[in-house]
Amino acid sequence: MDTLFTNAISKRKNLLTSQTDALRLFDGIGDGIEDIFLETFADHWVISTRENNLPRDIEMHLKSSGKTVYWKHLNQHQKDNPAHLCGPPLDQPFIAKESGVNYRISFQSGYSQGIFLDQRHNRIRVRKAVKPGDTILNTFAYTGAFSVCAALAGATTTTLDLSQPYLDWAKQNMQQNDIDHTQHYFCKGDTFHWLKRFAKQGRKFNGIILDPPTFSRDDKGKVFRVETHYDQLIALAAACIAPDGWILASTNCRKLTSYDFNLLVKRGLASYKSITELDMPEEYTGESYLKSLWISL
Repeated sequence: MDTLFTNAISKRKNLLTSQTDALRLFDGIGDGIEDIFLETFADHWVISTRENNLPRDIEMHLKSSGKTVYWKHLNQHQKDNPAHLCGPPLDQPFIAKESGVNYRISFQSGYSQGIFLDQRHNRIRVRKAVKPGDTILNTFAYTGAFSVCAALAGATTTTLDLSQPYLDWAKQNMQQNDIDHTQHYFCKGDTFHWLKRFAKQGRKFNGIILDPPTFSRDDKGKVFRVETHYDQLIALAAACIAPDGWILASTNCRKLTSYDFNLLVKRGLASYKSITELDMPEEYTGESYLKSLWISL
């Protein structure tokens, strides 16, 4: 087991630089152990398991690493903080870096730590696609990582999420990158509602990011499921795109194959120029669960 972990981390050494210190270090079956995942955030580790027990040899290896390690159970019904396993506890938020961008990370804010590392390449793609003066809408924005990347490229961003604490976190992420968040827009509420409102107002965006949760319920109790409602979401977003604009459409829904997701997206589009399938970052050697499409309209 020590060898598997050592080899996996060694293979990723070239990805850990002064510009990126947040990364997946061990990716389950792709690195030789099913349902065990290890991520680093500024040299602080999170070990994730689908089982409620941590194999003894893995626990001993982690405790001998000298790192601060937290343990997270990958249970869709579990929303607790990851549990402190070893090393000095981290009771306060801290900064991790990805592609030269600073992100506020917390091991005390529930199930997620502040950034979805599997979207690293997509954040780079957004930053490269944005031109100064563009308007970018980031829906289901969580802590606004895509908004930060777009703003750094010169866009005026609109960050949309149901949670005010996450919108506040997005503002803090902007501040950590010397971005004046008062020059950007933050909208609290349901994405479907806001897209309909933007369409009525005739408000257009050069780019829209759509990365919804697999399942969610809005403040009025209305249910959203990726496998049944994503085509409606795409249709509403396309109505808000300026000429020659783009949509980044993603889902981590394991019920959908890449082929099925592609069909679902096309069902929601009246027309498009091109749709390009995007790969996950190279450190994800196991299941290719994240489906991402770059849609040019």
